[in-house]
Amino acid sequence: MSNDRDDLRQVVLPIALFAAIFVLIGWDLAADYGEGSDWAHLGLELFVLVAAAFGALVLWLRFRQARSDLVVLEQDLATAREQAERWRGESRDLLEGLGAAIERQFMRWQLTPAESEIGLLLLKGLSHKELAGLRDTSERTVREQARSLYRKAGLPGRASLSAFFLEDLLLPQHSADGAEAE
Repeated sequence: MSNDRDDLRQVVLPIALFAAIFVLIGWDLAADYGEGSDWAHLGLELFVLVAAAFGALVLWLRFRQARSDLVVLEQDLATAREQAERWRGESRDLLEGLGAAIERQFMRWQLTPAESEIGLLLLKGLSHKELAGLRDTSERTVREQARSLYRKAGLPGRASLSAFFLEDLLLPQHSADGAEAE
């Protein structure tokens, strides 16, 4: 709410200044005309009068355009949030199923609870340093637990661990006739 008030104040004050200039110049122009001032002086004041009106108009139009753009951006953000929430809802069951499948595979590999935790966090992309900080242990311990996990799984490293679980998510692309694209 205070942002709206600040935005409005940033436009209203300059517009009010231009309006005040317009009124004062208009009043002075009328007084000078009544006193019979020369046309050069009256022309200059008329120019300032028109410039003040034009300045106020330009500021008002820019403010209205900015407000309109803001409404569009807010609508776009709301749409993006709705789409993200819908994706999370649609994929929740799939992700839970993937999580359960990963746990079952970890059991088949006979991983300890610590190795399983390390495995899940490695799959999420955390570094050994981040894992050590998160688990309140040394990087060396994390590295040893990761090596033990790879050894029990028969995998050479982190990339192979990720590929083991995620490789089948990348389905082959099919051409129009149904054959796999190479």
